[in-house]
Amino acid sequence: MSTPPSVMFVCVHNAGRSQMAAGFLTHLAGDRIRVHSAGSAPVGQVNPAAVEAMAELGIDISDQTPKIITVDAVRASDVVITMGCGDTCPVLPGKSYLEWVLEDPAGQGIEAVRPIRDEIKARVEALITELTSQLSTRNASTQSRSSITSRPVR
Repeated sequence: MSTPPSVMFVCVHNAGRSQMAAGFLTHLAGDRIRVHSAGSAPVGQVNPAAVEAMAELGIDISDQTPKIITVDAVRASDVVITMGCGDTCPVLPGKSYLEWVLEDPAGQGIEAVRPIRDEIKARVEALITELTSQLSTRNASTQSRSSITSRPVR
């Protein structure tokens, strides 16, 4: 069995966008994808409006705490998705980077956070489709090679 792909979500405070994205990916993909989140300047707690918005969909992110991004965390990730952290996020060669331009929910109420949450959900669903498709292609390629090499030579 192959190692599941690893995704790192990064925003400035690791309190809103990246936490919601990690919550959705964990909820929707289960153990098919390893999920991490961090921030370039994390704050003390996850945005209460983000927690509430996710709870409305049955996803509990209330136990999460904002974390600082590290080079090691980026190195351990296959895909790094940034959300407004600009040049403060470490960029390493060989990593796949995506920038999701999303409004920052910091300081906003639940009414303003819901559309941000819904946009994140749509992007995470598309990401899951893309990653599982890539994984299926990679597994098929590996199986094809092993079936070719395991045939007896005549």
